[in-house]
Amino acid sequence: MAHIPWLKADVEIVARRLLGCELWATLPGGVARLQIVETEAYHQTDAASHSYKGKTPRTEVMFGPAGHMYVYFSYGMHFCMNIVTGETGEGSAVLIRAAEPLDGVELLRANRPGIADVQLINGPAKLCKALGVDKTWNGHDLSKPPLKLIERPALKLSQVVQTTRIGISQAKDVPWRFYIKNSPFISKA
Repeated sequence: MAHIPWLKADVEIVARRLLGCELWATLPGGVARLQIVETEAYHQTDAASHSYKGKTPRTEVMFGPAGHMYVYFSYGMHFCMNIVTGETGEGSAVLIRAAEPLDGVELLRANRPGIADVQLINGPAKLCKALGVDKTWNGHDLSKPPLKLIERPALKLSQVVQTTRIGISQAKDVPWRFYIKNSPFISKA
């Protein structure tokens, strides 16, 4: 059961609503707080989604329950983290593309030394590396440590930019990428 009821809504709605929410990561040395600043939605009806061809051992987590992590390995070198959305049985998830460090930046920097704050977690692979997220996190319940999703008030529509997704080859024209307007922490303007 999702600890935040709106995680069961349509993936496009959840992708927008996650902006401004926080991730609290318990890392060696303390807790880092991050604000989600950029997301992308993926659904089983979408040719760009891993769940497009149905449930497989790899995508099983995407089919529910909402509020868990779907972690995959990309291009043979990077992990990417998603938050599962929708009703159980529906293959949908929101890719967390970028976040802004609020507290504990030195804890995040331990896994990405020498990187400026604005570049530290401004991409899905950078975020996973800073948090130490790998395949063992697949299925993690985001209502529990060591990584928790913390609900924050919804942003006004005027604070959010909606555009097409990036870094994909299928369904490139689908406007399911969302980011906080004027945030210097997004992956790409």
